Amino acid sequence: MDEIKQTAGTLYLCATPIGNLEDITLRVLRTLKEVDLIAAEDTRNTIRLLNHYDIHTPLTSYHEYNRFDKAAFLVEEMKAGKNIAAVTDAGTPGISDPGEELARQALAAGLTVTSLPGACACVTALTISGLPTRRFSFEAFLPTDKKERQQILKELEAETRTMLIYEAPHHLAATLKELAEHLGEDRPCSLVRELTKLHEEVFQTTLGGAFKRCEETPPRGEYVIAIEGRSLKTAAEEEQKKWDDMPMEEHMAMYTAKGMDRKEAMKAVAKDRGISKRDVYAALL
Repeated sequence: MDEIKQTAGTLYLCATPIGNLEDITLRVLRTLKEVDLIAAEDTRNTIRLLNHYDIHTPLTSYHEYNRFDKAAFLVEEMKAGKNIAAVTDAGTPGISDPGEELARQALAAGLTVTSLPGACACVTALTISGLPTRRFSFEAFLPTDKKERQQILKELEAETRTMLIYEAPHHLAATLKELAEHLGEDRPCSLVRELTKLHEEVFQTTLGGAFKRCEETPPRGEYVIAIEGRSLKTAAEEEQKKWDDMPMEEHMAMYTAKGMDRKEAMKAVAKDRGISKRDVYAALL
């Protein structure tokens, strides 16, 4: 293989289909045939893909529960000259899966790591969501730890980019309810499910409408929740109102307490409030 070094091995992060088996590149298929070993998140899923394309490369299991020790083992194999392809159950390794740890350890060991692009559920969902695509935030699955989860939800309240969240069908209703409580029931969103599969669907609605739908029809399939970000105009108006509601002297004291002299504090206050320094001076008098 002209891309594989003949000394130390290389780690190939190979994107695999997220549903339709035709969504795989010729480069990934060639690499899967030519590497010495394939590290798969679930060998049972990967073997079906390999059988479909008549690929007989040896498989080893690499998943969430053995990601640290097994990554160390795979790094040693690459140091000895083996070339290894890492694949996830679906999509691009390293995106919300243990491939991230393997790549980190390989790079720390001075090995070559390269990514072979292909299917990725979050980007696929974004492009068909009907929501703004220029700026987006990928949140993967929300944390299961209650404290961490609440912290993330609180941060999302101020997010102005389109948000992408993965969710399983049996947790979808509860997650939508939480999101509606934090972001508002009328926040536009799209429920995208079963990407690239026979029953692929995009349901454009609001967080409240999405939750209502889940109550009426039990969710099926894997979901990506795409949520419109907070309006920049609304954010600016609320920020301005915060300053307008604060007494001028208190606003000044906020900056002088940080060590600013009165002149610099007046300049900062004027900028916050969108007024001139002369107006600040007159108000203080």
